[in-house]
Amino acid sequence: MSVAFGRGYLRTRLELIRLRRSVRTAQRVYRILEDKRDVLIRRLSELVSEAQEMRSRVLANLSESYRHLLQAYLELGPERIESISSSAPVSLQIKLNTFSMMGISLVSIEASIKETGPLYGFGDTSMNLDEASRKIRNVIVDICKAAAAESNIFRVANELRRTQRLLNALEYIIIPRYEEAIKTISMALEESDRDYFVKLKHIKKLLERRASAKA
Repeated sequence: MSVAFGRGYLRTRLELIRLRRSVRTAQRVYRILEDKRDVLIRRLSELVSEAQEMRSRVLANLSESYRHLLQAYLELGPERIESISSSAPVSLQIKLNTFSMMGISLVSIEASIKETGPLYGFGDTSMNLDEASRKIRNVIVDICKAAAAESNIFRVANELRRTQRLLNALEYIIIPRYEEAIKTISMALEESDRDYFVKLKHIKKLLERRASAKA
């Protein structure tokens, strides 16, 4: 679909056919973009809900982990807690993946936390310390998911804005100009047809008069 605004259209039937074909194409593109916009809106809503859920979970787990950690400090003492935390054999791996949705490059971030050995001996164990550790791991996983969701929100929102701009251009500029050109050319051709019909009638009358004069 090409738009040649800024130049005069030829007032011919061939140009009228071309313009009608172009406006039909523009209308099809508009419907496709409408469908795309609707999909993007739904996906954006899902991502916003996902990000909000992850943030809520992060805050809840952080609050719980701090509560359990405080209890562990009271049970084991700060020195033992500091010793355990400085020697905790934990491996954290972050994996970033990309995938495509309707031509948009989106991301997923996965956190993998592995223990390479026991955190502490059985004599040092504390239920509150275990629970604080578990909550913190959940926080890390959810932070990664929230970061991916928020990155994808930005990407989908940008594509949604671009799609809406195209829809606006089609609805308010391109299609109306095509339709106006079609109307102008159609009126010009109708006027030309009327003039041609009047001329034919005039020529017919002249021929009839000449035929009568010869009779």
